[in-house]
Amino acid sequence: MIRVVRSGAVGRITLDRPAKLNALTHEMVAELNATLEAWERDAGLHLVLLEGAGPRGFCAGGDLRMLYDRAGVSHDRARRFWADQYRLDAKLATFVKPIVAFMSGIVMGGGVGLTAHTRHRIVSESTELAMPEVAVGLIPDVGATWLLSRAPGETGTYLALTGERIGAGDALAMGLADAFVPQAEHEALGAALFREAPSGDDAVRAVIGRFARAPGAAPLWARRAAIDALFAHDSVEAILAALRADDSPFARETARTIGAKSPTSLKLTLRALREARDLDGLPDCLRLEYRVMSRLLAGFDFYEGTRAVVIDKDRAPAWRPAELTDVSPADVAQHFTSLDAEELRL
Repeated sequence: MIRVVRSGAVGRITLDRPAKLNALTHEMVAELNATLEAWERDAGLHLVLLEGAGPRGFCAGGDLRMLYDRAGVSHDRARRFWADQYRLDAKLATFVKPIVAFMSGIVMGGGVGLTAHTRHRIVSESTELAMPEVAVGLIPDVGATWLLSRAPGETGTYLALTGERIGAGDALAMGLADAFVPQAEHEALGAALFREAPSGDDAVRAVIGRFARAPGAAPLWARRAAIDALFAHDSVEAILAALRADDSPFARETARTIGAKSPTSLKLTLRALREARDLDGLPDCLRLEYRVMSRLLAGFDFYEGTRAVVIDKDRAPAWRPAELTDVSPADVAQHFTSLDAEELRL
């Protein structure tokens, strides 16, 4: 389910489940971990290229149907998937050799984890990046609390609570990508990287720079001032009150979007983002996410959200609790307590 090609000093990894938008399975995560471990020790390898097969996207995230089925049988199986996935994300962030990630088409959830922690992130006019976990009863994970809590202003809070998609211009403005290269030039860029096998980040940037272009519009960034004001609050209720008090079409639509998400996920997500601002690094954020995600397996909303979005596709989840006011501070706090011996080890 991944293809690995080595040519001289360059290795290429292709996620190869195009019919499933290259959604990650546990087996794929294991293969990726093993390949990167071997290549990190290989003195003859200078550069890694990371891409997705098919025309629709790099990766739509973790395979929710797989998680739904496995978690229903054993919470431990789902937790092992997340633990190995988070270790992979941490490895990508510290990988000593340059990785060039081609973020074309759909890049969501686990796909963001595979790309956004690397140092050379290429977007195109087809890029659609999102962390939509609040729509399926989860929280933005794979290190997204680290990324989004450090995005400029409250743009990260907006993305986390709405699950909305952004394109190349906004991804660059938010620091989630490094260069825009038109889709038609990706093959030529890949060929140049294979041919020249640049060693070191500066040399890789020089090659990418020959193909990079201006990304065009950044519609979310254009609303930065409004987003910063509306999302500056530390409770979901206060954010929604600010949105509903604002008479703009943008605020009204954003309030409707957030109002359709899991109330539990919304409150957990906002607390996770606020806590992540004070954490020292990506590993601490991954540990925080693992605590929350592990606790969510014992709840209701993950299964109901996945049913509504992936299984039955009726897009009509019946959340429990259904209202923000019914999610108490104690309910939220218990998701963040230590897992003791079962804490994530990176």
